Amino acid sequence: MAERVLDQCRLFNEGVRTGDWAGYLDRFADGATMRIEGDPGSPYEGRAAIEAAYAVAPPNDTLTVTSVESDGDEDVARVAWTAGGSGSLRLRWSAGRIAELTAQFDD
Repeated sequence: MAERVLDQCRLFNEGVRTGDWAGYLDRFADGATMRIEGDPGSPYEGRAAIEAAYAVAPPNDTLTVTSVESDGDEDVARVAWTAGGSGSLRLRWSAGRIAELTAQFDD
């Protein structure tokens, strides 16, 4: 599995457990976009908007990466949430930082 995805998901889970999202959010490029299926505030444009979204409504469930498919600067990770459910994360990278993240949830 792509180490960069596993590391980002580790930082996500750390943020859920501790409430400290700095490590996770630092990996986003300044002009990053984050899209979350079903989130009425989505998409979030720019790291400042992403940081604000996490400050107002931080996630409260950890995840496990079950698989990753990589193609150049893009990774698609299948994930399972600890509380139940599954979905996918699509991450596009630029210069080692996340340029775009899209989260989709399975029915």
